[in-house]
Amino acid sequence: MTYWSPVPDTPMTHPPASGARQLVAGTVGNVVEWYDWHAYTFLAVYIAAEIFPGGAGNPLVPLLSAFAVFAVGFFARPLGGLLLGAIADRYGRRAALTMTVLLMGMSCLMIAATPTYAMAGVLGPVVLVVARLLQGAAAGGEFTASTTFLVESAGHRRRGLFSSFHYVSATVGQILASGTATLVVFSLSEQGMRDWGWRLPFLAGAVLSLVGLWIRRGAEEPRGKWQLENRPGLFDALRKHPRESLLICGITIGGTIAFYTWTSYLPTYAQVNEGFDKRQSLLVGTLSLIFFALIQPLGGILSDRVGRRPLLMGFAVGTAVLGVPLFGLITSGSFLSLLFVQCAGMLLLTGYTSIAAAVNSEVFPAQVRAAGIGFPYSLTVAVFGGTAPYMGTALKAVGVEDAFPWYVAALCLVSALVYLRLPESAHEPLDT
Repeated sequence: MTYWSPVPDTPMTHPPASGARQLVAGTVGNVVEWYDWHAYTFLAVYIAAEIFPGGAGNPLVPLLSAFAVFAVGFFARPLGGLLLGAIADRYGRRAALTMTVLLMGMSCLMIAATPTYAMAGVLGPVVLVVARLLQGAAAGGEFTASTTFLVESAGHRRRGLFSSFHYVSATVGQILASGTATLVVFSLSEQGMRDWGWRLPFLAGAVLSLVGLWIRRGAEEPRGKWQLENRPGLFDALRKHPRESLLICGITIGGTIAFYTWTSYLPTYAQVNEGFDKRQSLLVGTLSLIFFALIQPLGGILSDRVGRRPLLMGFAVGTAVLGVPLFGLITSGSFLSLLFVQCAGMLLLTGYTSIAAAVNSEVFPAQVRAAGIGFPYSLTVAVFGGTAPYMGTALKAVGVEDAFPWYVAALCLVSALVYLRLPESAHEPLDT
C-alpha cells in the first residue's frame, strides 16, 4: 500500500512548486555551509594561536591541530552524505534539509564557544575537532539533500536551471565569509581579534542558520517515493546500484579537482609559484567568484535546451586541453593576466558546476536518490577535491610544480570518458 501513486514529472501532471521559495529553501543551507567552511579557513591563523599554542607541552595538541585544520571535516563528509541522504530517502527531503541546517548552526556555536588552551587545556582542541566533524557531516548531507530537493522541485525542463543555483549559493557563501572576516579584521585591533574577534563570524553563522531553518520550514516537500511504506535501508543504494555509485564517482572526479583548483587554490598557486602580491591575488579571487556566480544560471538554462552531455564534454575536454596553457599565462605576472586565467577556468568549470546537481539526480531512481548520491559524491570530493591544494603544494616541495596542471588535466580526461558514455537525460522525465 502507498500513500500516493507516483507519476513522472510531465508538464501536465507535475507542475513545479512555487519556484522562488523552493530555490531559496534549497540553497540557503548551502550558503551557510560554505560561509561556515570558509570562515574557518580565513580565520584559522587566529584560531590556531588561541586553541593550539605552539609552546603547549601536551603532545596531543599539535596532532589535533593538524587533524582539525586540514582533514577532519573532509573525513566526515562521506558519512554525512550517507546518513543524511538515507534520512532524505526515508523521511523526505525537507527533514534532511532541516537536520543539515541545525547541524551547521550547532557547529558554528561550538566553534564560537570553543575554550582556549589557556582556559581549558586539551578540551579546547577536542571541542573544535567535534565541531569540525559536525560541520563536515552537515556539508556532506547538505549537498545530497539540497541537490535532490532542488531538482525534484524544478518541474519539466527546468532541472538544469534549478541545479545551477547550488553553486550560485556556494559562491555567495564564500563571498559572505570573505567579506565578514575582512570586516572584522579591519574593525578590531590585532589583540581584539586574538582575544574574541575571531568568534564573531561564527556567531553570525549560527544566526544565519536560524534564518535558514525558518525559510525551510515553509518550503513545499517534493512528492517522491520516500512516501512509500517500503522505505530503503541505509546501504540499499550501494548494494542495489553499484554501477550508478561508481558513475557518480566518475562524474565528480574531474569536476571536484577543477572546482577546488580554480576557485580556491589558484590564488595560492600564483603567490607561491609566481610571486604574486597576496592582496592582488585575493582581489582576483573575489572578482572571479562574482563572475562565476553570475554565469551559473546561464549554463543551467543552456543544458535544459541542448542537453547535459555537450556541457560536460566542453568542461572536461576544454579543461584538459586549455588548462595547462592557462596556467602558463600566470607567469606574465600581471593582475589582468591572473584575472583572465581564473575567469577563463571558471567559464570552463561552469559546464560541470551549473548542472552537477541535475546530472547526479538523473542517475539514481527516486527511492534511493539522496543516499545514492551522498556517499560516492562526498567520498570523491574528499579524496580528490579536498587534496587539490595539498597536491599542488607537495609538487612544489619536490620541485615539479609545473606537473600540477597536468594532474588536473588527467583527472578531467578520466571524467570525459565517463561523460562520453553517459546517457543524455535532460529531456527525459525524472523518476519521482
